[in-house]
Amino acid sequence: MGAAGSKLEKALGDQFPEGERYFGLENFGNTCYCNSVLQALYFCVPFREQLLEYYACHKNGADAEDNLLTCLADLFTQINSQKKKTGVIAPKRFVQRLKKQNELFRSYMHQDAHEFLNFLLNELVDILEKEAQAAKTESETSSPSEKTANGPKNPQANGVKKEPLVTWVHKNFQGILTNETRCLRCETVTARDEAFLDLSLDIEQNSSITSCLKNFSSTETLNAEDKFFCDKCCSLQEAQKRMKIKKPPHILVIHLKRFKYIEQLGRYKKLSYRVVFPVELKLSNTVEDADSEYSLFAVVVHVGSGPNHGHYVSLVKSHNHWLFFDDENVEMIDESAVQTFFGSAQEYSSNTDHGYILFYESLGANNKS
Repeated sequence: MGAAGSKLEKALGDQFPEGERYFGLENFGNTCYCNSVLQALYFCVPFREQLLEYYACHKNGADAEDNLLTCLADLFTQINSQKKKTGVIAPKRFVQRLKKQNELFRSYMHQDAHEFLNFLLNELVDILEKEAQAAKTESETSSPSEKTANGPKNPQANGVKKEPLVTWVHKNFQGILTNETRCLRCETVTARDEAFLDLSLDIEQNSSITSCLKNFSSTETLNAEDKFFCDKCCSLQEAQKRMKIKKPPHILVIHLKRFKYIEQLGRYKKLSYRVVFPVELKLSNTVEDADSEYSLFAVVVHVGSGPNHGHYVSLVKSHNHWLFFDDENVEMIDESAVQTFFGSAQEYSSNTDHGYILFYESLGANNKS
């Protein structure tokens, strides 16, 4: 990587960002699904900063058992504190922990980058919640006098569930969807909220992220066998249902459903559809009238013609320039080159490099809470 690293440094010259590090990640036999997602997360700056802070606060707990959070924090700190500006790092400890944690990732078969991202974020949330719970229990037992004086902490009145803990993973990635169902007989609207860490969108040929989001929130009529049980009418009724974004996340992760199960074939097929993703995105399917504005900063790309084989790379925007990460290799690319990953207008084409997971950061201050 020495030559490639110096080539990148030469290409950036005086524009090499102060304090930034661009390191490739070694592949341990089909771990590109992991490397590509880790690069996207590393350049998700608010998330990186929280992880580095977590590492700084917990580095003295050397006797504590390794988990995915400590391994990830350690890896990000390792990259961030390198003396050299470019090079290669082996995420060995992280990959070993991942394989130990989840048998799905133990084999050398082609894995799904989206499944990995999903597993990782949920695992980080679990670890942070357990740590917060342990700290709370410890503080409660260490000050019994205060506990008696002020009554029990957070009593669960009438069996009502206590508010779920909001971790810094939630603060970065979590949004809230609201599922609205309107009974067509009595016009009563039933709304149900549901949290998400990423949005999975169905895709169509020659479409865009904007149109996929519109379809995601389009109104669906529930009739025949799909009638809705209306509590007010106390019976099954025809209804209209739609999904809207009630609280947009600070980091919007969009997963394009490029792998579709085809009944006739009895297997999954990759959709190489052309789906345009803008660098600046206006999210209009929100409950609020105002659009939420986002800026694209990373794309995980699936290279290959099918779901069970292929390769993952990532494109990352850092300090106004785009970089291409392919395991150990890191290169600078032109912003216009990002468009080559939109997909193909022809169903069968030689282009097999397609945008698969998109990472957008909110431009609005209202999402930083």
